[in-house]
Amino acid sequence: MVDTHCPYCSLQCGMSLQRKGLALEVAARPDFPVNEGALCRKGWTAAGLRGSRERITSPMVRSRSTGEWSAASWDEALDLIADRLMTLRSEHGADANAIFGGGGLTNEKAYQLGKFARIALGTAMIDYNGRWCMSSAASAGNQAFGVDRGLPFPLADVEQADVVVLVGSNLAETMPPAARHLDRLRERGGKVVVIDPRRTPTGDRADLFLQPVPGTDLPLALGILHLIDAAGGVDEAYVASRAVGFDEARTAAAEWWEERVERVTGILASEVRQLAELMMSSKRVMVLTARGAEQHADGTATVLAWINVVLALGLPGRPYAGYGCLTGQGNGQGGREHGQKADQLPGYRMIDDPAARAHVASVWGVAPESLPGKGLSAYELLSALGTEQGPKSLMVFGSNPVVSAPNALAVTERLQALDLLVVADIVMSETAALADVVLPITQWAEESGTMTNLEGRIILRQKAITPPAGVRSDLDIMAGLAERLKAPGAWSVEPEVVFDELRLASKGGKADYSGVTYDRIRTENGLFWPVPTLDDGDHPGTERLFAESFFHADGRARFVPVEWHGVAEEIDADFPLHLTTGRVLSQYQSGAQTRRIRDLPDEGAFVELHPMLALRLGAHDGEPLTLSTRRGTMQAPAKIVDTIRPDTIFVPFHWIGANKLTLDTLDPSSRMPEFKVCAAAVRA
Repeated sequence: MVDTHCPYCSLQCGMSLQRKGLALEVAARPDFPVNEGALCRKGWTAAGLRGSRERITSPMVRSRSTGEWSAASWDEALDLIADRLMTLRSEHGADANAIFGGGGLTNEKAYQLGKFARIALGTAMIDYNGRWCMSSAASAGNQAFGVDRGLPFPLADVEQADVVVLVGSNLAETMPPAARHLDRLRERGGKVVVIDPRRTPTGDRADLFLQPVPGTDLPLALGILHLIDAAGGVDEAYVASRAVGFDEARTAAAEWWEERVERVTGILASEVRQLAELMMSSKRVMVLTARGAEQHADGTATVLAWINVVLALGLPGRPYAGYGCLTGQGNGQGGREHGQKADQLPGYRMIDDPAARAHVASVWGVAPESLPGKGLSAYELLSALGTEQGPKSLMVFGSNPVVSAPNALAVTERLQALDLLVVADIVMSETAALADVVLPITQWAEESGTMTNLEGRIILRQKAITPPAGVRSDLDIMAGLAERLKAPGAWSVEPEVVFDELRLASKGGKADYSGVTYDRIRTENGLFWPVPTLDDGDHPGTERLFAESFFHADGRARFVPVEWHGVAEEIDADFPLHLTTGRVLSQYQSGAQTRRIRDLPDEGAFVELHPMLALRLGAHDGEPLTLSTRRGTMQAPAKIVDTIRPDTIFVPFHWIGANKLTLDTLDPSSRMPEFKVCAAAVRA
């Protein structure tokens, strides 16, 4: 029996794996506090991909002339890739080669990927799909608090809050074991507020359910701040001693009286007042945002607006109160801390900071001036592929952008325009099918490595079984290519050795892991960063942030005034409906893994719509609908429900289709695309 963690979402639920012959069985692990032995159906069936006939077990090379695939040895595949990379660099410069990573990669892989890009390839062109996860919350957290850690407190603190406001979260379906914390809160008399255009199973748990027009969470937050201020609910002593900038934020919210909020959001003015009163009723109030509020072209401003509310109430740093973000991907937190972002170096250091460059360069054994500068964000990088000034090659690790990227048809065209596309994956995903070379890699139970969950808790996945013959880890691939490219420094394939180097590189950074070891993680059930190195013993980790100060130099938080300018694409006569997207219980992300597990239902995409809209269209449940936006068209069966707004339609994004339709307008700060709302039309 091996103790490890689930391969899916940011809860990183504890589980145990037991080998029975060639099979693996998942068992409960009650000692891990995040899930206490509970798992969702994805967790219980996580071992189902083991032994799949769709598993790739040999490098594959595609002929450009015939399109046919042929198996290759690892030496042949790596030699081919290295030769092409060196040729493209020689002909077009270092930035001709690009890397696209993933928020599901371990900390060790994310770290090594950033190092590989910058000193093996010498390229600035690296980013990852986590840019599409919680980058808006990350940007807002850095601006307001001086640090980005999704939850600044353990998830279990939710149970002790008096009021929890969930903005754009379907927690009960996207991370079911976490819903127990809401249930326990309500059992002790607490209140749950859910804000979502769809009444989901999370909304069914709400004491107050608010159903706004998609894309209007920002004006709702402005209205709440105005009501709190008008009612004298601002904690003036806290604001004066622990924050700066309130007057500007107050002024920005002053024009959002509740009747105006009602006209914009569709939420009754009386319900807006009810929410404001509920939030003023206690000092144990939490606001938790998720993708529904963040995946917008104004996602950063939206999160900042809600942070302004909790700061005005004097909540961050108090027990069982404040703001947090419910991270989505398995390593959505750690994956953005150690260097696979375009603007970042390990330890959550910024790549344009001379001191950061000097520190990391010393760990890597290179000159600081040899490190490239800031590259392009995820969608901008993909949009530049194969263009005259853009990258000519792309290596993809842990991502499937053909399904997951916004405006996916345009992204697919850019991938097809490359001189070289290399994909490392366990199966032939939709993106791998376009590649020149596909490299078969280990899956989660076949390797060890650390992850950092939504709480900032660093945990350890442990190897439970030997991978199939012919399969290698991402660390092996990077080491093999680094050797062929004659890259400086050490390139270990052992996760613990790579982690020890990560510890050194992160030392002194905001996300300081230097005091963490594999042994400590095993014995302490994970550690909350920052965990600096101490001269006189082990640092215990930092479960709760902000009790005494924030991470800005003066120790104070920042109110950031924000304004609402409307959604990026308004509805009109041709496209009269709001389209929003999201997840379903049985699937995860692009579905590359979950769609291949027999025990998970896979009924394909659907179009969720209200009975009033269905009547107007002449649509019937289960019959096909054609859904279109200015970017593309898809067909899927109708799912008629009375839990969605009549002016809104919903499509899950786990299959090719939804992201053919979504909008690629970017948030000016986080570079998050506007996934969660665009104008659409439907016909039966």
